[in-house]
Amino acid sequence: MGSRYGGLKQMDPMGPNGETVLDYSVFDAVRAGFGRVVFIIREDFSEAFKTGVGERFAGRIQVDYAFQKLEDLPDGFTVPTGRTKPWGTAHAVRAARHLVNEPFAVINADDFYGQDAYVSAARFFQNAPPQNEKAHYALIGYPLINTLSDHGDVNRGICTQAAGGLLEGVEEYVKIQRDEDGVVRGNTLSGARNVVNAGAPVSMNFWGFTACFFEHLEADFIRFLTSHGQGEKSEYYIPTVVDTLIQAGKADCEVLTTTSQWFGVTYPEDKPHVVKSIQKLINSGDYPSPLV
Repeated sequence: MGSRYGGLKQMDPMGPNGETVLDYSVFDAVRAGFGRVVFIIREDFSEAFKTGVGERFAGRIQVDYAFQKLEDLPDGFTVPTGRTKPWGTAHAVRAARHLVNEPFAVINADDFYGQDAYVSAARFFQNAPPQNEKAHYALIGYPLINTLSDHGDVNRGICTQAAGGLLEGVEEYVKIQRDEDGVVRGNTLSGARNVVNAGAPVSMNFWGFTACFFEHLEADFIRFLTSHGQGEKSEYYIPTVVDTLIQAGKADCEVLTTTSQWFGVTYPEDKPHVVKSIQKLINSGDYPSPLV
């Protein structure tokens, strides 16, 4: 929706030749070995998106579209009175359940993750252990301090790790920022404002899943709707789903390190930094210009 950005930042040019952040993401995915992209979008601007973004990838990678709809709910559930927005990132991924039957990565369309992040994800899929009684997922982790904005607060899933690099838990924090005293704090979903570890790895919604994730997601979404889904603004986040599966022993999740630098646009004032960062990567030879 881009409420804090003031528009559809996914379609806002950031590269020197009009490239969007999403153009660079798909470029990185293709050269890492991914063969298909599913854009999860709102149906009301699908034609504008297909014309302005999707058609640029024709001939380079298979392109499909899924629509996140407010009324797309499990049987027996209806949209609460007064609710106008869908249920967030996990609900968005669920929209692709009829299209995806293979291992897949999930990204935000407005975040720049870097070439190595896609290589790390592809390597995980190539070397992942067999899916026996427990599913095996992956997360690209970035230090929280490198994902803050100088222009306002951000929302992040803050991770804790067990021995061996596996994800032990992930807790969604909102309104994270460096306060006037220099300390980084954020609000838990229950509303408590806590000090957070600025060096902790965080989820920037770059995940690696196998197709069984949709089965787990459906069962957990029903649980969520039963307990929290009647609120007008309740959100259903991917990190919360993964955390639930880990705690239940149904999945584990490897936190993958990357040499890539994340950057993104939450506020309009973030754009100059993104434009400058992309130009720096072009100058160093990481990306051609024009991109294609």
